[in-house]
Parts: sequence; C-alpha cells; structure tokens
Amino acid sequence: MRCKMTNRRKYIVDTTLRDGEQSPGMAFSIREKVTIAKSLDALGVSRIEAGTPAMGREECRAFEKIKLACQKAQIISWNRMNLGDISQSIDCGTDIIHVCVPASDLLIREKLRTTRSQVLETLSACAAAIHDEKRELTIGLEDASRADWDFVVLLIETARDLGATTLRFSDTVGIMSPSLCKATISRIPDNIDIEVHMHNDLGMAVANSIQGLRSGAKYADSTLFGIGERAGNCNLEHLLIATQGQLDFGISLDELQWRQADLKSIIYKNKLTYA
Repeated sequence: MRCKMTNRRKYIVDTTLRDGEQSPGMAFSIREKVTIAKSLDALGVSRIEAGTPAMGREECRAFEKIKLACQKAQIISWNRMNLGDISQSIDCGTDIIHVCVPASDLLIREKLRTTRSQVLETLSACAAAIHDEKRELTIGLEDASRADWDFVVLLIETARDLGATTLRFSDTVGIMSPSLCKATISRIPDNIDIEVHMHNDLGMAVANSIQGLRSGAKYADSTLFGIGERAGNCNLEHLLIATQGQLDFGISLDELQWRQADLKSIIYKNKLTYA
C-alpha cells in the first residue's frame, strides 16, 4: 500500500514535445523544439520528454540539440516495447529511456497481437538492452486504467525487478475520476517511484493528476497549455494554480505564465489550432 502524501515536493515531467505534438495541426521544427526545451529547462522542469527517436533521423537530431541546450532537466525518449526503438534512443544519447508497455488485455490482443507472457518476455529483453548501455530505464503502463489489476501489479513488480526507477501509470483514454485515481494509486506498492499520466477526455486531467500526487505519486506529466492528443493532457499552468500552497514543484507560476506567453506564437503558429 502506497503511503499518502507526506512530502509536498513533487516533480514535473513535461511532454509538450511528445504527447503535446500529437495535437491536431501541431508540428514543431528542430529549432522550435530546442526553444521550447530551453524554456522548460530554465523554468525548473525536472524531466522533458522530448519525443520518439524511432520516428527517424530528424527526431534524433532534435534530441541531440535539446540535450546540448538544456542545463538541468533530464531528457527522456519515448519508445515502443521493441529493441529497434531502444537502439535508436541509445544512439541519440538520451538521459532516460522510457519503454511504453501495453497493460490492458485489449491492447495486448488488438495492438500487439500477443499474450501477457510474451509482453513480460519482451519487456525483459528491452530492459537488458538499456542496462547494457548503462542508461536509466523508466516503464510506462499504457491503458493501465482499463487493465486487469492483478496484471498491473505483476507489471509493477516486474518493472521494479528489472531496475526501472519510475513507473508511469497512464490513463491513456482519459476515463478516470479523482476518486478512482486515489483508490488506484494508493494501492501501488511504495517500492518504486510513481508517475501519473492523465488525459483530459472527461475534463479531469488536472484533477486526476493532483489526486495521483496526493495519493503518493512523485511525478506528474503535463504540457504547456494542456495540449495533447484528442482533448489534451494535464495543463501545467492549471496544475500550478490549483496546488498553490499545497504542492511544491520548484516552478514559479509567474515565470511559467510569461514564458508561455513567449512560446504561444510557436505552439499556436498553425491557424488550425488555437489557445
């Protein structure tokens, strides 16, 4: 059982450059990605999920430039659960290699066309490849909010045994409520750091993120302006406003607001998108 919040200090994983770029009409050049990453780094964001190296050489070039531009933030690469993705992330020099593991039977059956046992076997092979290169491993449970709880627990135990430093619990289709989030996150064993990744399909990404943090999560994923696929992700500004005096992310709300104002012309440069 995960202990309730005893430490106000929490951390942001910004996914503007990965999940945020999946918004309709959203696409950033390398220069724009570097500008956004530098601003997030200066703001005090702990980790920046900068994209998916498996998308190709252009994405890897962006990673290399982002890594050089950022002084403090750790740079994360997002990967499907396969060795090809892992190899490209290693080549890009990313700090943290994140492996996305489909957790629900629906995704295992329809997306991967495989079995639970094969998921565990493939995950072990990916983890070994990452550790061979002495990179930090984090593991994400895709569609965890619709997964069988016993299998979720097995995946969490496997992640810990494979040396993952952080376990991302993803409400991939945005169906959770704060009460369900509290009941779920508080049940996770406290021997691995938890990160919550919430989508806004029902308008509760911020509320669910707050509840996840209060229930023991150390990290919350968010984006600038709350951009992201479908209805978006947890809005960083709204998260900071709603938790003022309660949680400490090491980020100034005033600074975030003026930095967002500077970045708005980049993020909303396409007329098909709007703030």
